[in-house]
Amino acid sequence: MDKLLKLLSEVNDSVDFENETKLVDDGLIDSFDIIQIISSIDDEYDISIPATEILPENFNSAKALLALIEKLENED
Repeated sequence: MDKLLKLLSEVNDSVDFENETKLVDDGLIDSFDIIQIISSIDDEYDISIPATEILPENFNSAKALLALIEKLENED
């Protein structure tokens, strides 16, 4: 989780990624942030997030993102 939190803070350091659970729903991150997050995850974890997984519930919290990353890593 620490690696993901560091990555997220590099995308937008004004958001409390560790504690927020409605990042998308509350407008704390926007579509540009999501694109940057996807790109950073792609580079850091060497996985590709398919368009079908780009859903608000997958980006509303760091915990949800970590679950998505683990799911995609296990599919390889």
